[in-house]
Amino acid sequence: MGETVALDDSAQRGTLYLVSTPIGNMEDITLRALRVLREADIVAAEDTRRTGLLLNYFEIKNHLESYHDHNKEKKTPHLLSRLSQGYSVALVSDAGTPGISDPAFYLVREAIKTSVPVVSIPGPTAAIAGLTVSGLPTDRFLFEGFLPTKKGRKNRLETLVRESRTIVLYEAPHRLVRTLSDLLTNLGDRPIVVCRELTKKFEEILRGSISEMVTLFSHRKIQGEFVLIIKGLSKKNDKNTSQ
Repeated sequence: MGETVALDDSAQRGTLYLVSTPIGNMEDITLRALRVLREADIVAAEDTRRTGLLLNYFEIKNHLESYHDHNKEKKTPHLLSRLSQGYSVALVSDAGTPGISDPAFYLVREAIKTSVPVVSIPGPTAAIAGLTVSGLPTDRFLFEGFLPTKKGRKNRLETLVRESRTIVLYEAPHRLVRTLSDLLTNLGDRPIVVCRELTKKFEEILRGSISEMVTLFSHRKIQGEFVLIIKGLSKKNDKNTSQ
């Protein structure tokens, strides 16, 4: 193998940086992420209040602008214009890695079209954190993000019935029991790992069957952010799968 060459980590002019931030524990920030957040000309954040708290925690003062799902079409031309003028932009999601279940993809796609350099500043991702501690197979997996809440939900669930790879989902607390019940109805009573509040003070990793998780969460107050890791279809659980 050839020698690895370290690149200059300083924020370069006219570059879009996708900066991964902690999903809970502030100690999970990288030195490179802190440097780019300090040196970028603009920090574009999905939630400026949340990112403001992050910057304040690390004593970083920088120019914050909002960039979220509801203003992405309006703000993308503005940010591309600034990038074309030579400004560097650090794009930050609510938490974790930009581009995973958030609007970063839209800006990245448009930046590539206009030949703007796009650089990843890697770091925490809830899906990978949950998958690696689940104990379920990690060699092949399917990340589905959030299931549709209305239109397309049934069809999406039906596509997962025959999926042999480990399935990774995100879910909000107020929809957790509904999603667990839908998984039970459509996929059968498979092994599942429910990860709550990953990296945070009240982190929980709950392992069992889908039916056990339906019962558990039907009788407790549900708070926090969830990652669901579901075992893919195998000969062993094929007979339990709804047709």
